[in-house]
Amino acid sequence: MSELRWDPVKLHWVIIATDRGRRPRDFQMEPEESSLTTCPFCYGNEDKTPHEIYALRSDGGANSPNWRVRVIPNKYPALCIEGEAKTRGYGPYDRMNGVGAHEVIIETPDHERGLADLTVAELTDVLATYRARFLDLRNDPRLRYMVLYKNHGIRAGAGLSHSYSQLIAVPLTPPVAATEMKVCRDFYATKERCIYCDLIDFEISEGARVVKEFASYVTVTPFASCFPFELRLFPKKHRHDFAALGDPDLVELAQALKDMLCRLKCVLRDPPYNFILHTAPPMQHRQGKPQYWGSLEYDYHWHIELVPRLIQIAGFEWGTGFYINPTSPEDAAAFLREAEV
Repeated sequence: MSELRWDPVKLHWVIIATDRGRRPRDFQMEPEESSLTTCPFCYGNEDKTPHEIYALRSDGGANSPNWRVRVIPNKYPALCIEGEAKTRGYGPYDRMNGVGAHEVIIETPDHERGLADLTVAELTDVLATYRARFLDLRNDPRLRYMVLYKNHGIRAGAGLSHSYSQLIAVPLTPPVAATEMKVCRDFYATKERCIYCDLIDFEISEGARVVKEFASYVTVTPFASCFPFELRLFPKKHRHDFAALGDPDLVELAQALKDMLCRLKCVLRDPPYNFILHTAPPMQHRQGKPQYWGSLEYDYHWHIELVPRLIQIAGFEWGTGFYINPTSPEDAAAFLREAEV
């Protein structure tokens, strides 16, 4: 029988349609092919991209080869760095200048390797680059929130087959993030505990949805998974800010991330997916709101969300806000645990 499950952080219901019982082979897709003949992200094509913002390289100057990870402005940015972030009324509506930052993180110079194919050392470089860009963008008081995400595969929204992720900084707090942080704050105000710490402790003790546990990190399939084989990667110790991680933390995180990506690639044959890093926003003073998100250090818990794009959202989901997941998170966790990586 199907079951309705409530997500206490995202505040929505999910239908786990166990009667459909879809297994990994039911989701396997044909490999995606790109029609692009020349990739601007490959070695030697540095002149075909905007000038780099940041890079890790062994030698050479800016915009030269020999880089390991490279960050450039998006050629067609959703938001632009110039301008003033100010809202204004427009009848019953609001308007705001499209101020922000939109960066592309090219994760490897090798066109044929995806994030799952990188070594732990290479993944550590990628994570260190994420951290560096978060820390730099936080110096701009106009920017209220940073969204780090990766679209892997054409079906997940990737414009190029070369492995890259993106970072968008926005001048306000997005509704999804605001809801999540408010839930965390309200839970802490009542119980003086982090809601994510409670969820992590419960998942580890029960074990049914744990995919892999490390000394400092754990990968789970969420109890109310919206999509088949949805995953979360959490630090087991309470930490609100990804950008505050030290170098040793990044190495172990790279190990846990590689394990998660390799299991997914093994079980589902490299599916398209969306990857989002959720972390605390900049702790900047906000005029008229001296306590704005002031308790994040205690109540928020950073984490990585990974959603394979195996099914499509249709009319029921759009019309109700419910999701229908044909694979239970318990079954998904079991398939992923058994993968040989």
